[in-house]
Amino acid sequence: MELNQPIQPINLRPIQTQTSAKLTAPEMAKLWATYVGNSMSNKILQYFLQHVEDDLIKTLVANALYLTEDFMRRIEQILNKDNFPIPKGFTKDDVNLRAPRLFEEEFYVHYIKYAAKAGMSLYGVALPIVLREDIKELFIYCNSCTIALLTQINDILMTKGLIIKPPILPIPDKVDFVKDQSFLHGFMGEVRPLHALEVTHLYDNIENNVTSKALIMGFSQVARNEKVKQLFIRGTEMTDKAVTRYKEKLHKDNLPSPSFLDHLVTESKIAPFSDKLMLFHKVDMFSMKMRFFGNSIAVNGRRDIGLLYARSLKNIALFVDDGANILIENGWMEQPPKAADREDLL
Repeated sequence: MELNQPIQPINLRPIQTQTSAKLTAPEMAKLWATYVGNSMSNKILQYFLQHVEDDLIKTLVANALYLTEDFMRRIEQILNKDNFPIPKGFTKDDVNLRAPRLFEEEFYVHYIKYAAKAGMSLYGVALPIVLREDIKELFIYCNSCTIALLTQINDILMTKGLIIKPPILPIPDKVDFVKDQSFLHGFMGEVRPLHALEVTHLYDNIENNVTSKALIMGFSQVARNEKVKQLFIRGTEMTDKAVTRYKEKLHKDNLPSPSFLDHLVTESKIAPFSDKLMLFHKVDMFSMKMRFFGNSIAVNGRRDIGLLYARSLKNIALFVDDGANILIENGWMEQPPKAADREDLL
């Protein structure tokens, strides 16, 4: 299998740029978040491209980099038309392209999947709440391109044997219904095997978090600000404990789980990214974990697993709060668009 062509634009319909409707709050918010997030990914992917030799992985990184630039350019066109200031996001000052390799190139494939899933979550939430035709088309385009990228990612992961396939469950021989409250047990009494939705979210959360752990472990090696470094060490330990507990749930039912990726972090102590970028990245992605865990709780049936996710949510919320405080202390937190302060206008 060869992936040697850039992803082609997926235009379901021409993007409508002629509209007089004012931007709504959801449209401002999602355009702003998409721009800032892609500006961050752009710098990370620029650095990855300096340290990749495998042709398939190089093509994948180049495709992902192309999409960040394309998405940002399209957003700039919309914002300029509406006289909306272009977010600063992240610049060449936030990346050191001469820094030595911090991650093995296999990690790049896992990372791009991790980031693409976060992007799809952002675009998917935007679609039902944006009204203007040009902005709706933008997020349809972003979503479609990211799906195409994810297809390439999974093809590479499978072709190169870099992923453990999700668990396979026996096909039911009939439709069945829950018969008693033991379905909810998890701590005592008769505890049923995991059902398919629980397996799915445990597997997905493990896949996300083994990538997150390797990333934050690498960041902790190179962070220069001591508060940032200590927060990253805490995040590494917190993520390790959480993943171990999720894995135990699958292994108890003799089901496979994704492996840790810690071995893909090199011993480099030279930072390829600014502390601002690395801290924003982890605060942003840990915030995204809250959404993923919320989705997991929503389809869960066993009380022990529900408590597991609730504990993770608490720990992540504290991490995000502490990270946000460090961003604010250092003047690194760019403010999203906000409502008018009516009292200040009096």
